[in-house]
Amino acid sequence: MSNTLAQASQGNTMLVAAAVGSILLLLFFCLVILIKQYKRCPSNRILVVYGKVGGKKASKCLHGGGTFVVPLVQDFAYLSLEPIVIEIPLEGALSLNNIRVNVPSTFTVGVSTDPVLMNNAAERLLMLNVQQVREQAQDIILGQLRLVIATLSIEEINKDREKFMGLINENVAQEVNKIGLELINVNVRDITDESGYIQAIGQRAAAEAINRAKVEVAQQVRDGATGEAIANREKTVGVANERASSIEGEKQAEQKQRIAVAAFEAQAVTGEAQAKRDREIAIAERNAETIAAQKHAEQEQRIKVATAEAQAVTGENTSRESIAESTANLREVEAEARRRAEVATAQSREAALRAEREQELARLAKEVLAPQEVEKQRIEIAAEAEAERTRREAKGDADAVLFKYRAEAEGQRAVLEAKAEGYRQLMLAAGSDPRVAPTLLLIEQLPQLVREQVKAISNLKIDKITVWDSGRSGGQIEGKPGARGATADFLSGMIGALPPVHELAKQAGIELPGALGKVEGQDRVIPHQSDTERDLG
Repeated sequence: MSNTLAQASQGNTMLVAAAVGSILLLLFFCLVILIKQYKRCPSNRILVVYGKVGGKKASKCLHGGGTFVVPLVQDFAYLSLEPIVIEIPLEGALSLNNIRVNVPSTFTVGVSTDPVLMNNAAERLLMLNVQQVREQAQDIILGQLRLVIATLSIEEINKDREKFMGLINENVAQEVNKIGLELINVNVRDITDESGYIQAIGQRAAAEAINRAKVEVAQQVRDGATGEAIANREKTVGVANERASSIEGEKQAEQKQRIAVAAFEAQAVTGEAQAKRDREIAIAERNAETIAAQKHAEQEQRIKVATAEAQAVTGENTSRESIAESTANLREVEAEARRRAEVATAQSREAALRAEREQELARLAKEVLAPQEVEKQRIEIAAEAEAERTRREAKGDADAVLFKYRAEAEGQRAVLEAKAEGYRQLMLAAGSDPRVAPTLLLIEQLPQLVREQVKAISNLKIDKITVWDSGRSGGQIEGKPGARGATADFLSGMIGALPPVHELAKQAGIELPGALGKVEGQDRVIPHQSDTERDLG
């Protein structure tokens, strides 16, 4: 009995020991899991816990510290805080005054530790490698950099670098913050343009600085010479006339020096005016090229849009045709199934005859009506497609004609503006004598005027030319020998004018009155003459 109790006691002890060991082992495993699932965040990373994180959040972000990641419910990943250097080889960006500039630059960005921006980065950049993040940021920065350049002129970009960098930081930072990045640094390496306008501005600034330096040197020399002259004058008071002549020579030298300085300043002003005129001409040419390129791009865009729309209409018509065919087949199958069901359920001769009648009607509908309906729908679809195609072609032709006339108008306006500028320069050049410019313009157009006059009479057929002269002699002077009186002169001129009058009347087919007489060789007789006319005869 005692042995049995001892054995039972020993068995209970072993069971308790086994249970305690199991509990200890389970606690050990739980402790290992807790230690393994507690994740710590280093200072150069962001710990992102995603899954079921509570509330309506998709993830929980930590910078520093640690947190427990629940197994099977949550998981984790890291976002690196290391800076990312992005090269932006921007070329051909259009400025406010329509001059394309090249702005190669380097941007340094990184994931932000701001709570809102960390969540943005977790939503948009998690699981992406550095190259993928760099490509996304590069596209955003390129667009914003072009936008900033489009709001500034070349002078503002070149002179006010602080404003330029401020606008870049403001616009780029706002856009990269949307994907969880912050702008760390911007380095614009150089600013150039294809037309050399910025280089010309630098040369002009250098020339202005040189001119200012020359003026300042001349002023200092003048001040020194003046002070020296004053000192010499105070020192040589009471000296003989020889010293006075020396001072006079120094003054003459100063006068020559001032004349030379004024000549240099005049040359500088002339060069600046020439550079300004060249810049205006270059700007006008670039504006014309920009307008032509924009019109060409609009034309290509319209052509591509019209092509895509035509392809879309073709696809829609094909789909409609397929749908119509499928619908017709479905109706045929349904009619056949209905006929079989009615035949199968017929119990009598009357029902069989009715089934036969329905079958005959269905056959007629299938063989006659259905193909006609399908053909009708096909014709309607084809007609709609043809009408749509014709309408779109007409619209495209109208747009092309409108673009052609607009381009011709722009070209004519550019030519007229260039001619106006040339005429203005011509008038400025001939400002001292206002008759020179009109004379030069008339000489320029003289070949065209002569050409038009020759065209006007080139096809005329002239068989006779009549010269009508009054018969007077301009060399006679009243009161001298051989001179005629006023009455004799009048009669001579009148008689001398009669033959040309009759000749002109004959050519024109007009019959003159008999009082004017007749020319020898004509058959017409003067019917009546007065006394005065007989005397004249």
